[in-house]
Amino acid sequence: MRILVTGGAGFIGAHYVRTLLAGEYPGYEEAEITVVDKLTYAGSTERLPGHHERLSFVQGDICDPGLLGRVVPGHDAIVHFAAESHVDRSILGGGEFVRTNVQGTQNLLNAAVAAEVTTVVHVSTDEVYGSIDQGSWDEAQPLLPNSLYAATKASGDLIARAYRRTHGLDVRITRCCNNYGPYQHTEKLIPLFVTSLLGGVPVPLYGDGGNVREWLHVDDHCRAIQLVLSEGEAGEIYNIGSGAAVSNREMTALLLDLCGAGWDLVRHVPDRKGHDLRYSIDDTKIRTELGYAPRWSLDEGLASVVAWYRANDDWWSRLRR
Repeated sequence: MRILVTGGAGFIGAHYVRTLLAGEYPGYEEAEITVVDKLTYAGSTERLPGHHERLSFVQGDICDPGLLGRVVPGHDAIVHFAAESHVDRSILGGGEFVRTNVQGTQNLLNAAVAAEVTTVVHVSTDEVYGSIDQGSWDEAQPLLPNSLYAATKASGDLIARAYRRTHGLDVRITRCCNNYGPYQHTEKLIPLFVTSLLGGVPVPLYGDGGNVREWLHVDDHCRAIQLVLSEGEAGEIYNIGSGAAVSNREMTALLLDLCGAGWDLVRHVPDRKGHDLRYSIDDTKIRTELGYAPRWSLDEGLASVVAWYRANDDWWSRLRR
């Protein structure tokens, strides 16, 4: 089994690769992995093993069809993580988001068809659904993205659907809630707050902090992706949730407590443009059909992450600089 992982030097992709190489996914203990990553500011080979006999690394851009034409052939499956993902950056300038998340995805799927790759897992986000005041989205809900980031991910989802219908490509889509875990870039909420609070630096809380998100440990997310790869159905979409939904203000309180800091370090800042109020996904499908269930509670996960950042300031301090 040979698996191509795009964006495999990013936060989630690298966790997937490390877990796969550690032999923690049954049936894939001997899988050979090729990572393709452009190594933008968000990618780092430090997240990957320095040397592993089953790992090959290619620095490259999924927007380069020639590169994909050379790398994709010979792989049995592709797990597609590569994406521009930070909403704030998409507000400031979205060209790279359109280029990578839309054109890059189309290039990759085109290469998969040409190389007769068996299965592609396209990793997406719950943000493609937009915002919901009450209840939860299931996989049949329409796509109503509100940020440019979410719009480009939704575009990638639709392109994946088109390749399934037009070419018969076995594409499976996952849509996950907010992730957290070790090695996450410090531009994201949890590592930004943790690394700031540990250093006594004030943290920014958008608006009144009432925006609600569901949070999932990256390890649970990657296990769910592997379930979709190994046991999912062609052409299907799978929501991946945790059931742990809290407001940004509640998350701030949890992190303040874990970091031993007080509310005097919190600064209320103007709300983000077009800030979605609430996300909530119904992940009944993946739980009942594939047997998925998260292992990490939010309390346990946050405590472990704060401990990791506390012990690894040599890694994240460079990012903050």
